[in-house]
Amino acid sequence: MSFSLQQLIRKNIAALKPYSSARDEFSGDASVFLDANENSLGSPLLKWYNRYPDPHQKKLKAAISSVKSVPASQIFLGNGSDECIDVLYRTFCEPGVDNVIICPPTYGMYEVSAAINNIEIRKAPLTEHFQLDTIHLENLVDIHTKIIWLCSPNNPTGNSLNRVDIETILNNYNGIVVIDEAYINFSRQKSFIQELSDYPNLVILQTFSKAWGLAGLRLGMAFAHELIVEIMDKVKPPYNINQVTQDLVTEALQEVGMVNDMIKEIVAMREALAKVFLQIPVVEKVYPSDANFLLVQVKNASSVYNYLLTKGIVVRDRSNVQLCEGCLRITIGTEKENTLLVDALAAIE
Repeated sequence: MSFSLQQLIRKNIAALKPYSSARDEFSGDASVFLDANENSLGSPLLKWYNRYPDPHQKKLKAAISSVKSVPASQIFLGNGSDECIDVLYRTFCEPGVDNVIICPPTYGMYEVSAAINNIEIRKAPLTEHFQLDTIHLENLVDIHTKIIWLCSPNNPTGNSLNRVDIETILNNYNGIVVIDEAYINFSRQKSFIQELSDYPNLVILQTFSKAWGLAGLRLGMAFAHELIVEIMDKVKPPYNINQVTQDLVTEALQEVGMVNDMIKEIVAMREALAKVFLQIPVVEKVYPSDANFLLVQVKNASSVYNYLLTKGIVVRDRSNVQLCEGCLRITIGTEKENTLLVDALAAIE
């Protein structure tokens, strides 16, 4: 059985006639807009935001296309990657019928969004080396398995998944395979984005929240075959990306060099910090990372976490997460922030 997109899409979604906004029904140039019931007198800000944003984000997608070397027709934009995740569930998974597979420990929103959409979650835990257990994963697949979620580099472990394992899944599974590459800019591994033409069932998630430093603007990207993007566009709200986000991200995309410099600096600090941590008595292990954070095993993780809070330092306690027992997830900060953290940890007796 080969990949068939039409067999994966929920029947009601395939038959859905999407909402047609005022901006969908007009194309071309005009100077007088009296079609969308906007406030024609403007807004109380220096820059007017009285007009609805482009529902298809054409200018922004063109800029992303130029940077990512992916056709605009293969780009879906969401209000953060979380919206991309939700739209994928609502596009492909029949509530109460279908299931998806996740590989814990992994990003928590796959499971939360599944619960919201009443989709069964099946779990194929990573191995002790934080790699895919492909045999267990394969045994979980049945006719109702619509999506396999893979996070690489993985959150919270920080490592990249074995590329051959991912390719094995792509070559043998006929449902949707989502590779979440939120941290790919910090990785030694190359993105799967150039493999889109080889795998019609592949969806790649990326974000502007990490390397681009634009978490407050909430913009996530999904790259996929244009037929998948087309059906996802039917499901999303008409104006899901606000005008401020569209404008500022388009502007930021002109500064690729600056972003690359920040990435290099963060990776250098990550490597240096990993070495320093290993010299601190309370630290037991530092896991290899391809992300902008380190997973660090410490003695009495909860106590260390609470101690750091008293010093005004917030890290993420992952000690209760499967395979991450005794671990803190620590984001790479500024040089000053990293120094404060190291000094605080070194002071623990």
